[in-house]
This record gives sequence, C-alpha cells and structure tokens, in this order.
Amino acid sequence: MDTKALAEYLFPDVKEMPQDVEARYPKRELPEGAKVTRIAPSPTGFMHLGNLYGALVDERLAHQSGGVFYLRIEDTDQKRSVENGVELIIQAFRNFGLVPDEGATLDGETGDYGPYYQSHRKEIYHVFVKSLVERGLAYPCFCTEEELSEMRAKQEANKENFGYYGKYAKCRDLTLEEIEQKIQAGIPYVIRFRSPGSIEHKIFHTDLVKGKLELTENDQDLVLLKSDGIPTYHFAHVIDDHLMGTTHVVRGEEWLPSLPMHLQLFQAMGWKPPKYLHTAQLMKIDPETGAKRKLSKRKDPELALSFYRQIGFPNISVLEYLMTMLNSNYEEWRMANPGEPMQKFPFNTKKMGSSGALFDMDKLMDVSKNVISRMSAAEVYEEVASWAEENDPEFAALFTRDPAYSQAILSIGRGGKKPRKDIGLWQDVKPYMSFFFDELFEPDYGQMPSLETNMVRQILKDYQSVYDPADDGSVWFDKLKEMCPKYRLCGDMKTYKKNPEDYAGSVADLSMVLRVAITGRAQSPDLAQVCGLLGKERVLRRLEQAAEHF
Repeated sequence: MDTKALAEYLFPDVKEMPQDVEARYPKRELPEGAKVTRIAPSPTGFMHLGNLYGALVDERLAHQSGGVFYLRIEDTDQKRSVENGVELIIQAFRNFGLVPDEGATLDGETGDYGPYYQSHRKEIYHVFVKSLVERGLAYPCFCTEEELSEMRAKQEANKENFGYYGKYAKCRDLTLEEIEQKIQAGIPYVIRFRSPGSIEHKIFHTDLVKGKLELTENDQDLVLLKSDGIPTYHFAHVIDDHLMGTTHVVRGEEWLPSLPMHLQLFQAMGWKPPKYLHTAQLMKIDPETGAKRKLSKRKDPELALSFYRQIGFPNISVLEYLMTMLNSNYEEWRMANPGEPMQKFPFNTKKMGSSGALFDMDKLMDVSKNVISRMSAAEVYEEVASWAEENDPEFAALFTRDPAYSQAILSIGRGGKKPRKDIGLWQDVKPYMSFFFDELFEPDYGQMPSLETNMVRQILKDYQSVYDPADDGSVWFDKLKEMCPKYRLCGDMKTYKKNPEDYAGSVADLSMVLRVAITGRAQSPDLAQVCGLLGKERVLRRLEQAAEHF
C-alpha cells in the first residue's frame, strides 16, 4: 500500500504539515515547575459537582505553581450540545471564582493557543490524521453498524475481547483500489487508528493520584475521525493537549480504561504525554440502603451545581468543603488559619485519596456554618440580598428595606473567637431573623418554661416597668436577678443546682419567659442586644401581647 498516495487521496485539500501547525503553538514561556491545566467540559447544559471538583484541582495546580489554567470547549458531539451550553459552563465556573486565564469566554476567546472550541479546530485535526495515514498508522473503515453488531455478537459467542481489532479489523488491509472504489460509490467511512497493541501485553504508568498502575495495552483500532470529518474525543484531546502545552490532565477515574489508548496515541504522534491525575468518584451513603454509591444525576439533586445556589449555599462553602475532600490536612490548616483565603493553602496531590470520595451534606453544612461565621455582617447582607431577590422576593423586600437594621441584626454574635454559627444556608437567614420583623413575627408561647401561668403573666407585667433599652447585657441580667425573689426563683445558678427543690425555678426560667415573649422562640441571639434593636415600643408591645395570652 502506498500510504502517501492514500493520504493524499483522502485529504487532497490538506496542504499543511504537522510541523507547520506546531510552529503556531510555540512552547509556553513559564517559570520552572509551572503547570498548565485545563477544564474541558462539553456544552450539554448540565454542570455537576464532579466538574467543579476537578476544576478546583486544575486551578490550584496551575495558579499555585505560577502556571496557566485554561478553558477548552469539547463540542465535537454536536448532538448532545444545547443552546447556551457554553454560557452555562463559563458562568458556573465564574460563580465559584474559578476564572480561567485563557480560553473560551462570554465574548469569544482570549489567549494565544486557540481556537479553544474543538468544533473550530477541524482543519488542525485533519493535518495530523493525514500524517498518521501517510505513516501507515491510520486507515479508512467502511464497516456499517450492522456489520459491527454482527462482529460483536460473534465475539460474545466466542467469549472474545469486544471491539475492532486484529482479525476483526477487516478494513485494515484494503488496497488503495478497493478504498477508491468504495469512496466513489459513496459509501460512508471513518478513519481508524491502526493499533500496534495486544491485550497480551501490559503497560506501566504512574498516575499522580492512583500511583503505579499496571494496565492492559490497547489493541483497539479506535475511530479518529467520524464519517462527518469531526474527530472523536480520544483523538481531539491528544492533539489539543499537546498543542496547548497541557502539562497535567485532571479527570475522573472513569477515564482510566481509556488511558492506554491515549498513551498509545501520544506515542504514535511522537509526543510526550502530560501527567495524569485520575480523581476518585464522588460517592454518598444511600439513605435507603445505607450502602455507598456513586452520586447520580437521576437520584441526587446535589450533583447539579445549580442546586447549591437554589438552596443558598455560599459558593465559597462548597469550595472549602471540596478542598477537605481533596486534601486530608485542609481542615487542620483552616483551624490554624481561620482568616486566610483558601488560596493560601499549600495544595498537594499526594494528599489526594485514591478511592471513592464520600460526599456528606451534613459535613458540608458544618463547613458552611464556619465559613459564614467568618464573614462580616456587610458581606452576609450582600449575599443574602442577592440570593433572596432571586429566590424569595417577599423576604428580600423586608430584608433590604433598612440595610443598616438588617446588618445590625447580622452583627449580633459575629466576630470574636467564638462567633455564632446559626446560619449555614442563605435560606436560613429568614427563620433566624424573622422575629425582628413584625410582618414575620409568629410567637410560639408553647416554648415557655414550666412555671405557673399566673407567675408568667406577672413576670411579663413587672418587667415592663423595669425595662430600659439602654441597659447593657450585665445591667440587664442584674435586673432579672433582682426580680427573682418575688417569684421564689433563684438568682444564682450554682445555688439552684445544689438545692432545686427549694425554689420554683431559676433566673434562667425568668430569662426564658422574656425570650419567648419578645422573640417568640426559646433560642435567639443575645436577648439584651435583640431588645436594643427592636426598640422599647416594640418590646413593650410584645410583652403585653404575651401577658394577654396568659
């Protein structure tokens, strides 16, 4: 077979040589040790937690080393692409602060290594496919779907390895004349790689997460170009990663079976492959079975990135939690560095687990409470206002009516060594602060302590005469202790605990009566500060309302 004549026949319009293309993609001028990583999603309209998980690794590897983090759109599968799919991808990563240094943008592209859309790189792929055909490493295949199905059935019956290889690769050795006849007859064809491998052989590879691997060599004559001239993922990403200078490829472990064919393609092209990091799949404990399973698009709403915005998780909370999953020492670092940005953490691939990463919503909630507790009241206000406007317009109107008032509420217990951790979601803010708004105040008097009804009523009446909104916490509490003897309540908790039978209750019960009357609940932020914000008129009105109830 005259492979050069075949290449010219198949690609008469391709005049460039591989070296011509490579000249347009010079080696990146970066500091020693700098890493070049990429996120390369398909515009299918569904951005999931796995995308973010991998992208966080990509971003940290690149930026921590002074390298480049870029976005490439792998849109060769046009059937799965959706309208505005690229915009959804870009916006999703932007929302989480993962902004690529180059690649596809909302306005087009930025960077010197594009095009960054695979659908715009068809001519480039054809140059390299032509070179493989010239070297006898690729050939046209005319097999129909029916023929491929028959082949698979035969392999199954013979208990043989599935696929297009060796004796089953019947188009491998067609003559040039036979190929010309089939093309002239209008028979559709694909271009396949002529694999030199065998499943009898093993290859050895070191993955930066999985460690040393022993893998079966690829024997499949995989499709490089589909019948429409569009490349397959397997071929396109090899070309792109080489030309764009990718040094590290981060992807899920479900791609491990494909690794031998990708390494084989790099070898066939004469290129050094990037380093691979195959991340563990995201798992969860199934609430019905108690068994560990992979997160499912069908079963688990938390897989979709849109889920976290809808219920009000701060984006940084999700990132911080993912970092605890990626590096086992992150929590320890965060405790020692509560005020430092996450980017200061020395991310290390050696700390990444090689087995299924367990996603725990309760753990995410704990992380989020810690994250929000470290925010300023102004930061929380801005985040909640934005979220509520989109998800709870009625509350947004109340919340933003008096920004200073809302921020003052959020300031209670914020800051210091032990800040309050009442809020884990932005949707938690409404129930947390609802009693500060008359429109939302719905007292639950059933949470009153077990004191006699007459005593409760009297406490509420008496306190109205001594209440002063100017009192600080200590003065406020001293007044409560002074009231205790009148109701046979103990003003000292140590004394009460020693001899509870000598009293009708304690100062804690008296405080609870006031708390439930003023806030409508048994738990609230510091009551003295609450009263100060509510104002004397509203406090007295609520005390009277509660007294009338009893």
